[in-house]
Formats: sequence, structure tokens, C-alpha cells
Amino acid sequence: MPPLFSAPALHRRRLLRHAAAFALVLLAVALLFLLLVHPRSLGTPSPSPSYGHRLPTLVDLTLVHGAKEKGAVCLDGTPPGYHWLPGFGDGSNKWLLHLEGGSWCRNRTSCDHRKKTSLGSSAYMETRVEFVGILSDDKAQNPDFYNWNKVKIRYCDGASLSGNVQDEHQYGATFFFRGQRIWEAVMAELLPKGLARAKQAFLTGCSAGGLSTYIHCDDFRALLPKDSTVKCLADGGFFLDVEDISGRRYMRGFYNDVARQQDLRKRFPGCSSDMEPGQCFFPQEVAKGITTPMFILNPAYDVWQVEHVLTPDGSDPQNLWQDCRMDITKCNTKQLEILQGFRKSLLDAISEFKKKRGWGMFIDSCFIHCQSMKSLAWHSPSASRINNKTVAEAVGDWFFDRREVKEIDCEYPCNPTCYNVVLEQPYQEG
Repeated sequence: MPPLFSAPALHRRRLLRHAAAFALVLLAVALLFLLLVHPRSLGTPSPSPSYGHRLPTLVDLTLVHGAKEKGAVCLDGTPPGYHWLPGFGDGSNKWLLHLEGGSWCRNRTSCDHRKKTSLGSSAYMETRVEFVGILSDDKAQNPDFYNWNKVKIRYCDGASLSGNVQDEHQYGATFFFRGQRIWEAVMAELLPKGLARAKQAFLTGCSAGGLSTYIHCDDFRALLPKDSTVKCLADGGFFLDVEDISGRRYMRGFYNDVARQQDLRKRFPGCSSDMEPGQCFFPQEVAKGITTPMFILNPAYDVWQVEHVLTPDGSDPQNLWQDCRMDITKCNTKQLEILQGFRKSLLDAISEFKKKRGWGMFIDSCFIHCQSMKSLAWHSPSASRINNKTVAEAVGDWFFDRREVKEIDCEYPCNPTCYNVVLEQPYQEG
């Protein structure tokens, strides 16, 4: 039988097969390149740090004008600062202020260290910060307050904006304990910018800034028109006056030092004279006199308090709590028992405020600190929920009187939606 193809024809077929194989290899390489370098060109969404939303807005630092002349200065004598993101649309006459947190300083050593950081000097403050969580201008992240005027007030006095010591010569060095004056100077600057005409206003703060919110809530209300809606929210700021695991009241001793150093007893004239000065600084005491509607946002197992109130330095010489204080899933049965007792102390301390008309609360059973300033914890698919409401939804419902919000979660580990942090290293006191 004669061959179907001549030798030249067979050669051409082999060449065509090789050319086709080479073309397929080239196509595969091109597709791989597109996948690695240009994922969006194949319909794959590019990764985003905000679970699919746009990047946070960066807001510039403003130093308070004329602050030095008023003596309203940070620990080192530099002027205080804030970041203002103007509102838009129907939020242009509404204001949300957030007081930054960052612990306290109790003596010369800690205050001297603090002077060399953004928590004691505006010389070290970032010139621009991201506005996330309750400060976000993204409706998907912050559905109720996204278009409001939002102000982040920086913290640099070491005592939750409450001290007012005239003499800056302390311990043979120079320290300015002028938090009360900083508060007044910032308010004086914001009022003519539109705060004085606010239809709705919301004072918020986290951690030591949450304590500042308890301290200044009624002051804030007094600055604004009587017909405006004014409320306050303290996030992770309900610090407890309880014994640590060694039986000491470490936090009371810490607050005693802060209160004596910055002469805070005069700031709280309603505080009983037979109480230690530090006791007057705890939110449970400060909040008793508040008449403005207040929202208490606190995790029952606040990670900062577990470390600094329940298991502070010196209380755990054998480091038995080292793993537990950084990851709640690593707590043993005995440690969880102690944490449940800590939760009960919180619930007992806030019980009198649960009865107050117009007040709200969201006490979840999570291991976290400062939920309003974390976009994932404030409002996202992975945010903690109580009765299927995120923190942002619960706060919005309360602020706008859509429903009464007094949410108290069940005991850990009952809530599968909890956004629990795992620390890579311990929290710093500052």
C-alpha cells in the first residue's frame, strides 16, 4: 500500500505539532503572568484591607492655635492636636468627637518616658492618621455616622484630660499636667468651626479616652444648644476596681498615684472624702453623676484589663497566665473560672447604670479592647454580634432611638460570632 503522506508532508505535520505545543506553552505562561500580576483582568477582585471596601481616609493633624498662651499643653509643653474630617450631605451639621486612649503615667519615670512619645508630645504625633471604625467615612463600614463631621482628639496629658496643675516643676523636672485645659482649648477651637451649631453631637472615646468620655460627657452637653441631641459612648473604658490574682488592688494603687500626681481630687468634688483619691477616678464613681445619655461598650473579657487589672506585673511570678492573657483559647479551667468572676464583677458594677433611662450598653463575651476603632470589630461580616446586631448597628439603634439597647452577652465561649484577638506580644501600659 502506498504511504498516505510523502516525507515532506510528514515533516510539515511534525513542525505544526511542535508549533502548536509551543503556542500552548506561551499561552499558559501568559495566563500565569496575568493571574500573578493583574488578577483584576481575569475578574478576580484585588485584595483589600477593609474586607472589600475602599482604603481608609487619611486625615491631617491640626495643632491647637494659641494653646501655649492658655497653658493648654502636652506633658512636654508642646501644643495639643486633633484631626478633623468635615461632614457632608445631611451630616454637615452633625458632629462625632473621639477621644484617643493610651493608659496613664503614674510617676516621674513613666511620665518622662511618655514625653518622648505621641502620648506626651505633639512633636511625635503622626501628621496623618487613618479614620476607621466609628470614624470611617465609608457607609459600608459606618452606616449611621459616615457623613458626619468627625474629630479625633489626641491624648497627650497622661490623665484622661482631667488634670490642671499650675506648677510645671515636678520631681525636679518639667511636666505639664494640663489635660483639663487641653479639653477646653480643643472645644474652644471646634465650636466656631460648626460644633456650636450641631443638631446632633456624639462624644466617644476608647480605653483611657473612654474614661475621658465619662469625665467630660456632661461638660460636652453643656457646650451645645439645648435643642440638639447630645449623647456619649465610652468604649473599653469601664476599668474595674477589683483585686488582681494575687489579692492586691493593683489598679487602685495605680490610680492613686495618677490622682495624687495630677491633684485630681479637686476635679471630682462629689467624690466621698473617705475614699482614696484613685477610687474617685474609676468610671463606676465618675458615671454616677452623669445626666447625659451614655452608652457603655465593653467586652466582658477586656484583653487590656485581663493583663493590667487582673494579672498585672508582680501578680504572676511563675508566668502561669502568660499564654492565657494573650489568647483566651489557651486559658485552663481554673483561669476561665477567674475570668468568669471578672465578668461578674463588671456586670455588678454596671447594674445600676442598666436601670438609667436613656442609657445603653453592649457587653459582649469577647477577648478584645476598643471595638469602635477597629473596622473588623465595629461593623463587618466578621464582627461580633449580640441578637444578630453588630456593635455599629446596636449603637446606631440606641443613638437614634430606634429601640432600647441594653445587650448583655452570655458567658464565654457561648458566642460564635466573637472577634477575639490573639496578641503576639503583651500590651504596653502606654
